[in-house]
Amino acid sequence: MSDFAIRPLPGASFGALVADGAAFTAAASAAPQALPAALNDHGGLLVVKGMGAISRAADLLVRLSRPFGPEVEDYAATGIRPQLLHPESSHIIRISNLPPMNFPVPARPQPPLLADGSLPTAFPHRRGWHTDQSYRRPPPDISLFYAHRPAPKGQGQTLYADGTGAWEALPARLKQAAAGLQGLHVAPFTGHGESDVRAGRPRQPLSPKDGPQPQPVVRIHPVTGKRALYLCEDEQMDWLRGPFLGMEAGPDGAGARLLYQLMAHLTAPAFTYVHDWDQGDLVIHDNRCTVHAATWFDAERHGRAMWRTTVWGHPGPEYRDDRRSWEAAWRPPPAPGDQGTSWAANHGPRMVGAAGIEPAAPAV
Repeated sequence: MSDFAIRPLPGASFGALVADGAAFTAAASAAPQALPAALNDHGGLLVVKGMGAISRAADLLVRLSRPFGPEVEDYAATGIRPQLLHPESSHIIRISNLPPMNFPVPARPQPPLLADGSLPTAFPHRRGWHTDQSYRRPPPDISLFYAHRPAPKGQGQTLYADGTGAWEALPARLKQAAAGLQGLHVAPFTGHGESDVRAGRPRQPLSPKDGPQPQPVVRIHPVTGKRALYLCEDEQMDWLRGPFLGMEAGPDGAGARLLYQLMAHLTAPAFTYVHDWDQGDLVIHDNRCTVHAATWFDAERHGRAMWRTTVWGHPGPEYRDDRRSWEAAWRPPPAPGDQGTSWAANHGPRMVGAAGIEPAAPAV
């Protein structure tokens, strides 16, 4: 039992709302196990109101992160750009259009609103759906996302989608196609996304921390045992070699056609929630069973500053034998037109479960 009141998230088929941020903070010390239990019990999404104390003491965000897993990422040690680090803690990154972060603002979909005046969520009308750092193996478990300075109401919302509910409602033919399949994930803005490949833009060399990395399209949650769709779209899938291993590659291949079907289903209104931020809101989302997307705001008139932590340590049994991909490099298969040895020659001798390939020895 928790000492904070929790109720279903209004307007959503998953998730929960905690209205009393002070009680939630107290529970982090008095009954820390109640925090991840609440997240697991409500589909991997918690919205906590009234957490403005984080703006006054940034380390509170780190302390609230610790009950969710054994390791809160130290972004200074994992190669994140220094200008994104919070000045009070390298466990926090700042996601903002303001300098020195200078994050680009997502484009508005066209049309920007549906006929009923609501925001579109469904791919491909809505673009930018992803899960945090899926281009790493193992990927992170949990993210805590805090509104230090949100955009004005009605702008800069964040969209969340329920991978568990989407899997359970997936038609049988698509379940059969997705089962056992691996997606190939890559760091965004490296020239490997769908739009970059279609435009023929140059691609950047990939470091070990950028991927590409294979990930199961259907993940089994290590706590709940439930299956969930786990995939991204344009910028965080490798559209040169993928998006799926073992299927025709490229933006016009069979793999792309399947991804469009799966992603359109995953982001349908029945499985999505739109969060319109207030200052002091804290959203906790489970990357193992949810995806999310940022939305447009008027960056010429408004600054937006969000703070994030990520928590690692319980990715599931399919990652049991993995070394951290950003510490032990493995070479990706050559992209079309690349020179190099075969993918098989660049890997260790065996498969790791259904999830992927054991990384080769670290490059020196």
